[in-house]
Amino acid sequence: MAVLVFHLPRPAFAQQLSKEEMLFLTPEWKGERFPDGRPKVPDDLLKRMRLVTHEEAWAVLKGSNFRHQYEDGWLCINPDSVLVGRAVTAQFLPGRPDVHRVIDEKGHRKDGRIKSQNSWPIDMLTRGDVYVVDQFGAHEDGPTIGDNLGNSIFAKTGNGIVYDGAVRDINGLKEIGSFTSFVRSYHPSHHLNNPDGDLNTTLVGINRPTRIGKAFVMPGDVVLGRDGAVMFIPPQLAEKVVKTSEIVRLRDMFGHQRLREQKYTPGQIDNRWSDEIERDFSGWLNAYSDKLPVPKAQIQEYLKTRTW
Repeated sequence: MAVLVFHLPRPAFAQQLSKEEMLFLTPEWKGERFPDGRPKVPDDLLKRMRLVTHEEAWAVLKGSNFRHQYEDGWLCINPDSVLVGRAVTAQFLPGRPDVHRVIDEKGHRKDGRIKSQNSWPIDMLTRGDVYVVDQFGAHEDGPTIGDNLGNSIFAKTGNGIVYDGAVRDINGLKEIGSFTSFVRSYHPSHHLNNPDGDLNTTLVGINRPTRIGKAFVMPGDVVLGRDGAVMFIPPQLAEKVVKTSEIVRLRDMFGHQRLREQKYTPGQIDNRWSDEIERDFSGWLNAYSDKLPVPKAQIQEYLKTRTW
């Protein structure tokens, strides 16, 4: 009888997945990738994603059986803006000196990392990224991010953060104009990072599968943060989410306009549209395609799928 032998990869503590591991865990993404294998959803889709609501994204994800991508209950920094970008993940655990020392040694001597562990993931950030951190809700003596690191993150990414823990210097973070962020709490203390003394956190993973509250986050997921909540959209569903949102938005605009004109009744618009209304909608799209908040090319693509 044949015996199957599985060779499991060695644990890669405090470092990102290998490219092979990243490809293995994200097989449904067929688009561009970063050199390390992380999915790279196009900038154009990220720009269009900023108008997507959680309701629209939720419907697409639930319909595709992705039911653990949403988390709320945040303290928001600059809550009137929208956070969109590609996830770079980091996972911390409560500090443990023996593990912390060997991770430090490996990071500094073998991996060429500098400074303390909380800066290692930040050094990897690029434009359009969102730093997504499992800080296990750490509060007093837990914050690893204040206004200095916040400014560094914003300079690299143009974005804020999703941080499952406390931050410090919250007034300084609010002064970074577009640093739209979702954090668990605020505390004026600073994290303790001395394995020979006080140690509150140890970094055990960068760009690995990560849990944020009840949500499962993969590196390269599209982060959508707005209205007090965050959704992590698998990259292979990003285009479907955006296109679905745009069609819903256009149909709502058309329906509201026709209701104001009293051309149709609320019952006609609220229910499944008749063939007459569908033809009217297609004609409306053609007439207003240069004035609508959806790319004209996408409107034309949609019209090609219509039967009238």
